[in-house]
Amino acid sequence: MSDYSEMPIIQDNDRSEADPNEDVSYKEIPHNLEAEQALLGAILVNNDVMEKVQDFLLPDHFANAGHAKIYEACMTMIGKGQLVTPVTLKPYFAKDELLEEVGGAIYLSKLAASAITIINAVDYGLLIYDLAVRRNLIDLGTNIVNNAYAFEVEETSKEQIEEAEKQLYSMAENGVSEGGFQDFFKAATTAVNVISAALSRKGGLAGITTGFHSINQKIGGLHKSDLLIIAGRPAMGKTALATNIAFNAAKAYRHDEELGVPPDQNKGAVVGFFSLEMASDQLASRILAEQAGLSSQDMRQGRLTQDQFNNLSRAAIELEGLPLFIDDTPGLTIGALRTRARRLQRQHGLGLVIIDYLQLLRGTGTKGKGVENRVQEVSEITRGLKALAKELKIPVVALSQLSRAIESRENKRPLLSDLRESGTIEQDADMVTFVYRPEYYHEQQQPDPGTAEHMDWLAEGEKLLGMAEFIIGKQRHGPTGIINLKFEAEITKFSDLPVDDEHMPEQHF
Repeated sequence: MSDYSEMPIIQDNDRSEADPNEDVSYKEIPHNLEAEQALLGAILVNNDVMEKVQDFLLPDHFANAGHAKIYEACMTMIGKGQLVTPVTLKPYFAKDELLEEVGGAIYLSKLAASAITIINAVDYGLLIYDLAVRRNLIDLGTNIVNNAYAFEVEETSKEQIEEAEKQLYSMAENGVSEGGFQDFFKAATTAVNVISAALSRKGGLAGITTGFHSINQKIGGLHKSDLLIIAGRPAMGKTALATNIAFNAAKAYRHDEELGVPPDQNKGAVVGFFSLEMASDQLASRILAEQAGLSSQDMRQGRLTQDQFNNLSRAAIELEGLPLFIDDTPGLTIGALRTRARRLQRQHGLGLVIIDYLQLLRGTGTKGKGVENRVQEVSEITRGLKALAKELKIPVVALSQLSRAIESRENKRPLLSDLRESGTIEQDADMVTFVYRPEYYHEQQQPDPGTAEHMDWLAEGEKLLGMAEFIIGKQRHGPTGIINLKFEAEITKFSDLPVDDEHMPEQHF
């Protein structure tokens, strides 16, 4: 910790007025030594003062190193249940160099003599804290300037901006003097208000819509501060489902906004889609194919009739202004992702984040290679995503790969134990879901044509055609189970099963 001043004198009655003609060419670092003295004196006179300030005030917040040391000693002794007075502290500071210049341990008695009342203690503590934050801002600004002047080959200006934002928002996260316990009445009142809001919806959607009635009915929508994992093996349709949810939420937001629905009652959300695997234009093509009812492959290869192209153009016009933002930067770190999400919330009111997919993110605190380091890195990523959901008070949906162990099993339906590099994925997530298409595995088991087995295989294939399962493997706030959906592979679109086709009973486990 930097010591911004020499040890102060308690009383300074000989201070002369500054010469108005004197040229002052520097700005003083923010600090208030008198406030520090007064607060420390109050603690020495009445140890109960510590309880009022220690929740937000730390030794590092004191501008003077000697004051920081005294405050730390007070915290330690009071924490052990010991009485703190100038007398009990004297043995610790009898030969302390920081106090020796102003009279050694006698300085403690002078602090007690300058004590403020316990009523003003919190105000002085907040002032000391605020000045410390300002000093940290100055240090951060200085580092930004110095780093900008330094031309490092491995660090671009864009990376410097992201690092600066990361540090600034880290300061904002940690730099709060509020928090801690709240009484049960306040917590209960908040809970009753949430229940009342749910009652007014008469059992309707509680969170952001997924666009699927069957899923909404089961989970109540996507809830604020929740981390939802959608996992599956390749070709199961994870990205397709995530894209469908993103579009549905953004479309619902625009619809409610046009109707004048208040923001807190809007069923949709402004969506931020982090596509670490697919380019933004490929993702947009999927949405266009779905809305125009066209084959994605035909679109890519240009095999469209004029009428089909006209339908595509109309779909593109209808999607104009959709509050769906795509970031396709590869190899993002969890820190950079959080920075960009915060920025999007400030600029456009971000309400839902979707990441495709979790294993393509990079951590910031782990180095080296190997299974152990990778598990630690994934753990850091999932904790970061959960922290982002809580900080921005929005749902975060992250796609995840599953291990190859599924392929060696006869029953290919995924389980929680199949989460790849799981680490804390299952632990940190509020909900873990899977996408499973039995049709995909059935197609890989085709018997020789012309055999009786082949005829049975064809009959079974007819039943499984377009069938998909949305499996809820874990849900903190509700039941688990399997929801049957319809999947149109050509246009990469999931949808609810028609009522008449919902012949398969809902499964629970």
